[in-house]
Amino acid sequence: MLNTLSGRFLILTTVFVMLAEVLIFVPSIARFREDYLLNRLERAQIASLALEADDMLEAKLEAELLKTAGVFNVVLRRDEMRQLMLSSPIPAAIADTYDLRMAGPFVLIRDAVQRLFTPENQIVRVIGEPVRDAGLLIEVTMETAPLRMAMIDYGLRVLLLSAVISIFTASLLFFAVRIFLVRPIKGVVGYMQRYAQAPEDARGIIQPKAGVTELREAEEALLMLQTDLTQALKQRERLAQLGGAVAKVSHDLRNILTSAQLFTDRIEMSEDPLVRRMAPKLVNSITRAVSLCESTLAFGRAEEPAPILTMVRLYEVADDVVASERLAIAEACVQICNEIPEDLMVRADPEQIFRVIMNLVRNARQALIASNNPGVITVSASEQGEEWCIEISDTGPGLPPKAQENLFTPFEGGVRKGGSGLGLAISSELVRGHGGDLSLKSTGPAGTTFEIRLPRGDGTF
Repeated sequence: MLNTLSGRFLILTTVFVMLAEVLIFVPSIARFREDYLLNRLERAQIASLALEADDMLEAKLEAELLKTAGVFNVVLRRDEMRQLMLSSPIPAAIADTYDLRMAGPFVLIRDAVQRLFTPENQIVRVIGEPVRDAGLLIEVTMETAPLRMAMIDYGLRVLLLSAVISIFTASLLFFAVRIFLVRPIKGVVGYMQRYAQAPEDARGIIQPKAGVTELREAEEALLMLQTDLTQALKQRERLAQLGGAVAKVSHDLRNILTSAQLFTDRIEMSEDPLVRRMAPKLVNSITRAVSLCESTLAFGRAEEPAPILTMVRLYEVADDVVASERLAIAEACVQICNEIPEDLMVRADPEQIFRVIMNLVRNARQALIASNNPGVITVSASEQGEEWCIEISDTGPGLPPKAQENLFTPFEGGVRKGGSGLGLAISSELVRGHGGDLSLKSTGPAGTTFEIRLPRGDGTF
């Protein structure tokens, strides 16, 4: 606990409050001593009134009055004449004299501290002004032991109260610091740890919401850092994949262009009637080369932004995909069905989840058309525990084994002839950005099913 921020705040607050109480304690104990002495003077004056009522008092009554007042004798001065009102034997010589009429705060504090650190019982003279203008001054002699014990008792009560106040104040500050400072800091740390574990998961990107200005600035700086780093990591990953594919692309491109060059040379040097049949091959070769180059360049410079996660009605997104794909179906043998419940809401980026579903539906449509057999493409979704499950299935011929091995690898996972496999790779990346997973659930002669799983949690701490 001593190494935690809130624990250190608790200890420091207790120390500082106790220090403040000590600074208050010294003037308080001086004030208590002054009140104690003034009380003795007042009680002595009241005792002396008995003598004024009766000039002759019995020794026993006089001693009792002095004991009640807590003094040995009482002297009053009226009209410049000192008068010994009450007296009793003094057990020792007078050690010091305190005149409360002219004593300032520093003198009172000095005398109080001195008395606390003087354990011997001494006899002192105390001079003050009588109450209700009963004379010019009143003077008493008294012991210091009762005074010192009263001061110690008062000081202990003050220190105990100070300790209770400091502990209570420190506890309030402890909980306040945990609520308003430690908890937001832990939230920021949690986002940093989650982001470090899965930089491609958009749920690990912090959403600034702190009320404290400094923490808000830290969260905004972290958001900017995470956003820039995510873009840089994606670009780096793409460039790495592009670099690995350059050798294969160069080899294929060289073969294609070599074939095109041979056809071109034949056209230029010969008037053979076969030229008309060679011309389409030349065009196809050049088209393939251009398409491959465009796909490679597009993948290398693409920068997918972090998804903006909102609650989306998935049926409407899938319906837009179905409407777009139906326009591309030339034959009526392919049907696309949207079986997603109309009230199903998922947390996703509507534009990115549209692209994912579009890529999967388009691949299924192209596979069905290439097979020259009637087929059905179905888009469905459901809630399963802590996840949303989206399935795109078709009744096509299934994926070949080679395609299944490198299904989500750029330039290697192409399903159809001439395909680059970028569609599935990009779709998988977009789904990972949502904190989810895109996988091939099943494939075979009865059809193929791709499954998208999105977490229902929002990734907050």
